[in-house]
Amino acid sequence: MSDQVVCCKNCGKEFDLPSLKKKKYICDSCGFHFRIPAMERIEMTVDKGTFEEWEADLETENYLNDEIYEKTLENARNKTGLKEAIIIGKASVLGSEIAIGVCDSNFIMASMGHVVGEKVAVLFERGTKEKLPVFIFCCSGGARMQEGMISLMQMEKTAAAIKRHADAGLFYCSILTDPTTGGVTASFASLGDVIMAEPNATVGFAGKRVIKQTIREELPQGFQTSEFLQQHGMIDGIVQRKRIRQMIQFLVITNKNSAEKTAFITEKRTRFLPSVSGYLKNSIMPSKSVWEKVKENRGPNRPTSVDYIKNIFDVFVELKGDRLYGEDGAIVGGIAVLNGQPVTVIADYRGKNIQDYLERNFGMPMPEGYRKALRLMKQAEKFNRPVISFVNTQGAYPGVGAEERGQGWAIAQNLYEMSSIKVPILAIIIGEGGSGGALATAVGDEVWMLENATYSILSPEGYASILWKDASRASEAAEKMKMTATDLRDLGVIDKIIPEFGGANKENISKISKYMRQEIIKFLTQMDKQSKNEMIENRYRRFRKF
Repeated sequence: MSDQVVCCKNCGKEFDLPSLKKKKYICDSCGFHFRIPAMERIEMTVDKGTFEEWEADLETENYLNDEIYEKTLENARNKTGLKEAIIIGKASVLGSEIAIGVCDSNFIMASMGHVVGEKVAVLFERGTKEKLPVFIFCCSGGARMQEGMISLMQMEKTAAAIKRHADAGLFYCSILTDPTTGGVTASFASLGDVIMAEPNATVGFAGKRVIKQTIREELPQGFQTSEFLQQHGMIDGIVQRKRIRQMIQFLVITNKNSAEKTAFITEKRTRFLPSVSGYLKNSIMPSKSVWEKVKENRGPNRPTSVDYIKNIFDVFVELKGDRLYGEDGAIVGGIAVLNGQPVTVIADYRGKNIQDYLERNFGMPMPEGYRKALRLMKQAEKFNRPVISFVNTQGAYPGVGAEERGQGWAIAQNLYEMSSIKVPILAIIIGEGGSGGALATAVGDEVWMLENATYSILSPEGYASILWKDASRASEAAEKMKMTATDLRDLGVIDKIIPEFGGANKENISKISKYMRQEIIKFLTQMDKQSKNEMIENRYRRFRKF
């Protein structure tokens, strides 16, 4: 067996099994990820000597009295050394304890029969009882046909067990590997708080052959790959196998239940930042016209939300997709760590160059962007992570596709839900805040603005066009609209002005970010003193006064 030669399906390079195993079953020529036996996956993922298997002796029943099925099971057991297509248990990964399940495609394509369903259900039940996060490396050919409707019942059973685990405030991450299809895709594989996938894994519900034979439809290039799913908003991201241990540790630490998280945050807050109060002296820039501020905010030299994220937070992992339709690059979101505290970050982002601008609709979100933001905020609520929102958009994308997919409804739903999300929300206008498209991620316990940012009911051009039927009077309109940080602080719309130390540019972003970091930490410390009910009531009153 050790002398067996394996060819890479992508580039054709040959490997012997021992050397391929040392490379974590990754082709060092093209990066192709080979399928891995379940026990070897566990060995390369968990800390040595920590795996404790659960329910190893469950026996498979032949409900349909199918003689061929008995032989199929026997062959699969002889081939893999496993009794069934999934191994479950408890282990540690870089010191973090988890419940883990690993499917094995070598066992009848990891199809889901009643024992696979039972093991998945037990994994979540014991995970709930022991208050453990659950991670499953999913792969499957779908429901096990040889078990008929009993197999199909496993979809409901596993989903119900996951719901109870979720209701207990516990974290679940599914990692989709090649292939993940059929009833597994339509049940436990798609129900993670975070869904990751290995590169170029086949993932889908109906198989390609079934689609072609049933409806005669031509399939697009890259159809049903993990990259295709990421583009269409169904997974949070693609993770390289060599980074999976670090990713698991990060997700465990940043998605603890509230009691554990309080201790974690308290411990980390013993580290203090250097004082930046000296920066405040003479920090306010010479006066600019409002129109100059508008143009500056739209210019290519002003730092973007991603620039601030890189400079303010210690770690940031982006999570993608609305799980409904698509991935909208005009809103970036994910989990970050700030001075030891996990937070959720939502940010409008127009990009850095022309290609970026076009791909991200110049920072004007589509409905799927707002739905992604809401999904991440609800996830933050579940795991007691504060939300930090960076706002910088001309407004929601005004196009046919956006209207077809419910632009107004998506914005309204964000406003509705953000009013009562039970974690602190801080919104910071870092450039241009335009209309309801900006407001959709700016319902905060506090709202801050950078010194030269603007926040308005619509663009000055739109204001002039509607009021005077002359868009060329935009500069005049800008002066009338009371859209500057000073105007809005006086009106009570915002709570704090962030100094720009001579201008928001690449020379000053470090100073601005350092100041913002310290102020955000202060905000989070103050919000810790409020009960959830007090926080929600204060947020309601903040907007009720208008």
